[in-house]
Amino acid sequence: MVWATLFLVGGLLLLWRGADFLVNGAVGLAERMGVSQLVAGLTIVAMGTSAPEVAAAVAAAVSGKGDIAIGNVYGSNVANLAMIGGIVALIRPLRVRPGTLCREIPAMLVVTLLLWPFLADLTVSRVDAALLLLVFGALIAHVVRTARTASTTPFAEAPPARVEPPQTVGRDVLSIAVGLVALAVGAKGAVSGAVTIGTRIGLSDAVIGSTIIAVGTSLPELVTCLVAAAKGHHDISVGNLVGSNIFNILFVTGVAGLVRPFSVASRFAGGADFWIVMGVSGLFAGLAIIGGRTIRRKSGGVLLAVYAAYLVYLLRSAGPA
Repeated sequence: MVWATLFLVGGLLLLWRGADFLVNGAVGLAERMGVSQLVAGLTIVAMGTSAPEVAAAVAAAVSGKGDIAIGNVYGSNVANLAMIGGIVALIRPLRVRPGTLCREIPAMLVVTLLLWPFLADLTVSRVDAALLLLVFGALIAHVVRTARTASTTPFAEAPPARVEPPQTVGRDVLSIAVGLVALAVGAKGAVSGAVTIGTRIGLSDAVIGSTIIAVGTSLPELVTCLVAAAKGHHDISVGNLVGSNIFNILFVTGVAGLVRPFSVASRFAGGADFWIVMGVSGLFAGLAIIGGRTIRRKSGGVLLAVYAAYLVYLLRSAGPA
């Protein structure tokens, strides 16, 4: 158990630091190549800040732990909106742009609902994965085209607070390489440690993925949003949360399924967990509307209470699958 705990903690730390290295190097390289911040945010940075989810889901799929892979996606999305959104709103109320409330948040709801038919047969095949990635590519292409004629903030994840980019292309590339290696090793360690600990205390793969792995891989989003909230950058916080959820469903699930097809429990395919994710997404949108495009401190408390209830549900359903 001691070694499993070390693997879990060490793996999560590597995931976090690996994502940081990847983002720093990728953004520095993008700036040096003259790529706009919009394109960098929608592609390289979005990939970097959600890289822990990608790495953990792929590692789980390769290990034949499909419930951990999809549980990570579901759990991360609930954690993003309920836990992180709640914490950030308590620190400073979140203002939501009208465009975000009318376009990006509805897009998140539609993308989440899209998982239902894809998981209806309780498997994510390579065909399913390819279709999810095609939808992701089309969505990104649409946002980039729209951004050329509009100045509104896109729903991709914004870059986290970071130090100045390296001064040479070589150092940028090295930072990216180090980040990728750290992510690969960290994901393997985190999944291995979590599975060992969870199995010994009687947790199912679904619960392990939705709790330990999900919260651990959401650390970059948490740090990003806390820093943004402290500086009053509401667009970064909201964009990071909504964009991360869209990215997780389409890209993370797609990449994991493309690397190795996996099966999932019925709870994720139109079952309780699916509707919890849909419900939390709808609640987030509803609170923004009720608050006059602002998620206020009281709403933050509601979101945290919902997340606490979600954890209780997971623990009550913690028996082996």
